[in-house]
Amino acid sequence: MEYKKGDRVKHPTKDEWGLGEVLTDSNGETLKIFFVGVGEKTIALNYVKPIKVGPDESSHPVLDNLKIRKSSSGIKYQSLPQSIQFFLENFPEGFYGSRFKEERDYKDHAHRLALELLGRATFSSLLQNEKYSEIVKRALKVVNATNLIFPNEKMALKDGLAKPKVHELFSINLFKLLFGDEDLKDRFEAFSTVLENIDAAKWTTASYFPFFVLPEQYMFVKPTITKHASELCGFEINYNPRLNWLTYKSVLEFSDYLFAELSELKPRDMIDVQSFMWCIAPDNY
Repeated sequence: MEYKKGDRVKHPTKDEWGLGEVLTDSNGETLKIFFVGVGEKTIALNYVKPIKVGPDESSHPVLDNLKIRKSSSGIKYQSLPQSIQFFLENFPEGFYGSRFKEERDYKDHAHRLALELLGRATFSSLLQNEKYSEIVKRALKVVNATNLIFPNEKMALKDGLAKPKVHELFSINLFKLLFGDEDLKDRFEAFSTVLENIDAAKWTTASYFPFFVLPEQYMFVKPTITKHASELCGFEINYNPRLNWLTYKSVLEFSDYLFAELSELKPRDMIDVQSFMWCIAPDNY
């Protein structure tokens, strides 16, 4: 049987390896395959004939976004069941235990504060009354509610918003990002442009407000943690330090994948998922 790069296959006897993707065209002797359950394997074709999988069975979030380049961080692939096991070793009661409560509580506080200060009805009223400086004041208060944004990045945002003339543009585009009807790509790019113009274009700043106002939908992008978690899972997030839609879209897809795969642990929202990503990243626990 001939195998080509990109073919989706299964091992004939190792069901636990799960779905795989052929990484290189077959040379007739060996075949490199990335399996979701174990990572990259080299198969000797004299002994094993992988089973090709048809279109109806061939889709998988990791393989559809497979990251196979060697990472500069040296992080090796770890299957999600292994990551969940590692997580539960450190948090035996999962997302609802007393130990995890320490990870979640301060983020819950920031979420409640964000809803109080920048919830849709309140935010809309402030905009209608052209209370732009008040919106900026509230936004900075929400930012200061956690340590998730580095102090120098907080300062960059504060300095960038020091001039009242930028308050209106910032306020309007932040509202659109959170609650607008336009395509998310357009809203994200418009808000990113505002941050670029005030020299505050950081991933933490751009993703912070959606995450805390609407944590059931959006993920916070802490670059190092997000990259490490995605590399551990073999999921390509197309990271670029400059704000861009492809990276943000990929992070949201990665987050949705994790949320679905963690269903047995009953994550409440992306706050739980982001905390999970932090907990499984190397050297955190």
